[in-house]
Amino acid sequence: MPRQISYRWRLRELMAARGMFTVAELMPHLTERGITLSSSQVHRLVSGTPERLSLPVLATLCDILDCTPTDLIATSAQNLPARRAAGEEAPINLAARRPTRVRLTPRAER
Repeated sequence: MPRQISYRWRLRELMAARGMFTVAELMPHLTERGITLSSSQVHRLVSGTPERLSLPVLATLCDILDCTPTDLIATSAQNLPARRAAGEEAPINLAARRPTRVRLTPRAER
């Protein structure tokens, strides 16, 4: 059975729980641990949901926030309904799928 996997990025929540509310408050912690990111990169990391994240950055964020990757990334999975096989339950109406035949009539001469 197919499954749909989703995740929720909780960096902003965990920062707020530890009294950090701006990107400027997070930047020095990253720098002192050897992670050099621009302020716009950190802003995107905090305000959005990253699709890719390096392990050193993830490990550093976990160290700064005293959490685990599981705390930072909340995952969920659910089963998707099975797709119907062709011809199952509802028969295919072939007449609705076939194009209508064009009738050609001779053109009247002028």
